[in-house]
Amino acid sequence: MKISLIEPLNVKADVIEKLSAPLKEAGHEFVSYDSLWKDTEELKSRVKDSDIVILANHPFPEEAVSAAENLKMLDVAFTGIDHIALNACHGKNIMICNAAGYSTQTVAELIIGMAVAGLRNMVKADERTRTGGTAAGLGGREICGRTVGIIGLGAIGLQTAKLFLAFGAKVIAYNRSEKEEAKALGIEYKTLDEVLSQSDIVSLNLPNNAQTKGMISKEKIALMKNDALFINCARGPIVDNKALADALNNDELGFACIDVYDMEPPIPEDYPLLHAKNTVLTPHQAFISEEAMERRAKIVFDNVSAWLDGNPINVCR
Repeated sequence: MKISLIEPLNVKADVIEKLSAPLKEAGHEFVSYDSLWKDTEELKSRVKDSDIVILANHPFPEEAVSAAENLKMLDVAFTGIDHIALNACHGKNIMICNAAGYSTQTVAELIIGMAVAGLRNMVKADERTRTGGTAAGLGGREICGRTVGIIGLGAIGLQTAKLFLAFGAKVIAYNRSEKEEAKALGIEYKTLDEVLSQSDIVSLNLPNNAQTKGMISKEKIALMKNDALFINCARGPIVDNKALADALNNDELGFACIDVYDMEPPIPEDYPLLHAKNTVLTPHQAFISEEAMERRAKIVFDNVSAWLDGNPINVCR
């Protein structure tokens, strides 16, 4: 089997060497690339003869699926798979596995950091300090005692809820199904509209799919409190980001902390959120930490070994 790691996994080379060694010892061909492909033609050349392809969060279009004539298993070093040409893979009976769970703690921690940054005016405080100002008017608010709404109570949403509970917040949630673990923690399930309208802090933690795309519309944004803090470390297309920027600029929403957009960074100069006030913007980094990168590298190589052994794990499709 030819196994191709077609983009860097943001771990040291010796980690990849150690994880790939058993595959090479078993007689499989393993190739890896230390940079991203420059264009679709280069991507197609990287996958052309591969039986197994390992990639992360960069798009894997239909052209790449077609070019990979021998492809049998696509191993995604990411939680979401909405950047994959799923129908094309399904048409060729390509199994797709992901790295679910690798970034749960890392994303949850950034969400907490964003909440603190927004509530405590950290961006303004930094600017004020660098220009000879004082802390006058920058006191902000605490997480403790506030109502936090989690939209999407999967693994990341639940871990985020646990961290907010540790700060002394009340947590309410919207999810398609209810978990006994969440109820045992005192988390109350409510409708989407109730979560949006009752929360002081709203954290979006849903996957991007046909059901969720555009879910946080202009009308849903209008339901939030004028001083609410909205956090999106999930997927950009779930939100009407133009409407979100308008709400911020019109003082119809207090603050927004955003890590994901309608496209992958770099963000175009005219993108509305870049010019919205009361924001903290990060370049899709919620899933990135040293620990998370090492966890996901191990998971994707475990996925390969399990598939080769005939007992696939983390199967998405």
